Amino acid sequence: MIRVAILGAGVGREHLDGYRQLTEQFTVSVLCDLNSDRAQKVANVDSAIRVISDIALVLSDPQIDLVDVCLPPHLHASVVIDALEAGKHVICEKPIGRSLAEVQKIGEAVERARGLFFPVFQYRYGLAMNQLMALRSAGLTGHALVASAETHWDRDSEYYSVAWRGTWSGEVGGAVLGHAIHCHDLICHILGPVSEVSAFTDTRVNDIEVEDCAAINLRMNSGALVTSSVTLGSADDSTRLRLCFEKLTAQSGSSAYAPMNDTWSFSARGATSQEDIDRVLMSVTQPHSGFTGYLSAVCESVKSGAYEQAISFEDGRRSIELVTAIYLSTREKRPISLPLKEGCELYNGWQPSLSQ
Repeated sequence: MIRVAILGAGVGREHLDGYRQLTEQFTVSVLCDLNSDRAQKVANVDSAIRVISDIALVLSDPQIDLVDVCLPPHLHASVVIDALEAGKHVICEKPIGRSLAEVQKIGEAVERARGLFFPVFQYRYGLAMNQLMALRSAGLTGHALVASAETHWDRDSEYYSVAWRGTWSGEVGGAVLGHAIHCHDLICHILGPVSEVSAFTDTRVNDIEVEDCAAINLRMNSGALVTSSVTLGSADDSTRLRLCFEKLTAQSGSSAYAPMNDTWSFSARGATSQEDIDRVLMSVTQPHSGFTGYLSAVCESVKSGAYEQAISFEDGRRSIELVTAIYLSTREKRPISLPLKEGCELYNGWQPSLSQ
């Protein structure tokens, strides 16, 4: 049984729901939040969960195995490093850091740590991902040609009434960092690393400091081309992916927050047989999805001491590198090649006060 402390009762509520689906693997012992009333409401009637407001008490508690960081973004890196140095396993919501320099410090702490570190990219877990990986293993996809991703969500002034949101100092970035980062992680997980980025970002929906719209082009190391459309001015919340491979086309539904647990279509192309595709699809079983799937993979990694199917530090670092390249392309109005070198422009942060 892995004993958990959740730091932050905002998105921490969703994490708690995931832990409650895996009661044989995890027990949530502590919910830590400065707003004790909110934390108590999230804990609800679960008397086994202690509500406290002091992170130091969590980190010094020998009964806590895993610390789950669900705090505002500007606090992530420092708390992660402190938790790793306290000997805990650590989960951290996106983004793991405010810059590649800060992420490098996390990486150094990970190398020294007894515990494991897991960035949160729960979108990877679901039936459709297993189906696509099974089709690839069966040789039915071929090489990737192009892909498109849409992160079209609705965020208005009520969403930004939380003081730290919409600011460079608190939220650290806008729709590219806080919303489309999940879709971009899916693209990289499926198609591999990015070699070049060309991007535009703008603030067109809300009266905020950070961007809420973006148009992004990616060239992958494989040669595949990807377009990503991002807005917080949609009439509804919708995430869509369409991936065209040599032998088939894969297309998601429109589920905003669990695209890999949505119903996908996999359509044969050229000499590929639809019957062969459908036969593989029928052999794939329904796994845990979303946060539950993510946490299940974390559990297996903690038990084995290796990352297994869980998300590693390198995945989190790669996501911040891509965000950095997107902001750099926007500001310099030119394509940016990856990987970025240590000490490159924006290496210490893309927030205007740091990059000027």
